[in-house]
Amino acid sequence: MGFYELLDHSNPAVVRSTVTTDPTQWRVQMETRRQFIVQGARLVAGAAAATAAGPTVFTRHARAAGQLKILQWSHFVPAYDAWFDPFAKEWGARHGVEVTVDHVGFADVVPRATAMVAAQSGHDIHMFLGLASAFEEHVIDLKDVVDTLEKKYGKQVELAHRSTYNPFTKKQFALSDMWVPDPGNYHKEVWTKIGMPNGPVTYDDLVKAAPEIKKVTPQMQIPIGVGLSQDIDSNMAVRNMLWCHGGSIQDKDGNVVLNSSETLSALEYAKKLYAVGMTPAVLSWNAASNNQAFNAQETAYILNSISAYRTAQDNKLPVLEHYFFVPALKGPTGIQLGSEHVMSGYVIWKFSKNQDTAKEFLVALVDISRNSMLASKLYNFPSFYGAVAEPNTSLNEKQESGAAWIAARCNEDPFGSTPPDKLALLAKALPWSTNLGYPGYGNPAEGEIFDTYVITDMFAKAATGALLPKDAMLEANTRCKQIFDKWRAKKMVPGGGKDT
Repeated sequence: MGFYELLDHSNPAVVRSTVTTDPTQWRVQMETRRQFIVQGARLVAGAAAATAAGPTVFTRHARAAGQLKILQWSHFVPAYDAWFDPFAKEWGARHGVEVTVDHVGFADVVPRATAMVAAQSGHDIHMFLGLASAFEEHVIDLKDVVDTLEKKYGKQVELAHRSTYNPFTKKQFALSDMWVPDPGNYHKEVWTKIGMPNGPVTYDDLVKAAPEIKKVTPQMQIPIGVGLSQDIDSNMAVRNMLWCHGGSIQDKDGNVVLNSSETLSALEYAKKLYAVGMTPAVLSWNAASNNQAFNAQETAYILNSISAYRTAQDNKLPVLEHYFFVPALKGPTGIQLGSEHVMSGYVIWKFSKNQDTAKEFLVALVDISRNSMLASKLYNFPSFYGAVAEPNTSLNEKQESGAAWIAARCNEDPFGSTPPDKLALLAKALPWSTNLGYPGYGNPAEGEIFDTYVITDMFAKAATGALLPKDAMLEANTRCKQIFDKWRAKKMVPGGGKDT
């Protein structure tokens, strides 16, 4: 998924920078450290003004706490970490708080959370990338944080709401400051050679194109670079296939409905695609593998955010001129849906002794969503569109104003795309983007199913012939029902009366 995955996880790069909202003026200095202790530095441009946009009232002022510990994902666009750490430094300096930021790779996010819950000790704030819902029992309710932000900026985007709120328990278990669109990345030169210069539109296009790609580019032994492994990209990709064929894990009421003709159709499709467009290598891909394959021009299509593209830009790779993007693909009945590529989910642990400080920090992070999006080179999209609205915009117009600001950046990439509007489709991604747990919410059962790769296992077994598609479906359906029943027994997930 991201360039950062190529780094040594035992020695991650922490980046310091002086940040302005003009990306051409960024000065970045790399420093290798395991932990970044944050205290006193230059003001991040715009941070003070954004924080002052509205009052944040909690029961104890942040100055009283003295320290704050944050576990932060190592971003797939490293420039974001170059911005985040100095921002946290300045925020801490202004509030009399010593902030500690630890960066971990994606694969360590859930294991670290599990360890901290077991020890009842660790960071105050923990960032999740998919769903935080499996840890709902162990985190505090952030309803007051979301209420504060909605009074300032209006509603958050629906897929962020559905990823961080449990309507059954009525708990706001996490806060999303950003989400990431997940377009298809295609090699325009190769697709032009096979008569499809605008890339694929439907899932059937992938099956038709794969053998033709092999003919014109024999070096591409994996013409369709979609993983079927236990990694975040595969976890998203197989859900897209499932949804676009009309299937889902649950219905809108929380009943398990994986055992269906629609799921079977998706698995039979995956078996065809694997036969003509993949090799066994995709069964062991990690989050960086599809990026690496595309950037080495070993595949002609991947499902990915723009992190791989930014890596190609930063390193002036030969593939750069061939990088183009398409929206989510359509299934056989015209359904066009794609999961968000990343959904931030910040939680505050119940064991934290600095809960009010942590809440104030999360509000401040949303307050400077413009800086966040620019620091990530347009990878992060704000969960509160109103937070990037033009100053002095009325509340009922903030979402529209924010959407216009986002579109302006995508229509003329400030980081030098050719053509300048290469990323324009990202500004139109909301209609074809959805949340994990679709068509319901990202509840604790959906979170556990995501974290334990039930759906990727199902697709891999069906695609490779390890199990017949129907048997793979029935096995996965049983696993899903067991997980849902566990959470229903805890009165945290609805449904059950109409499980298939």
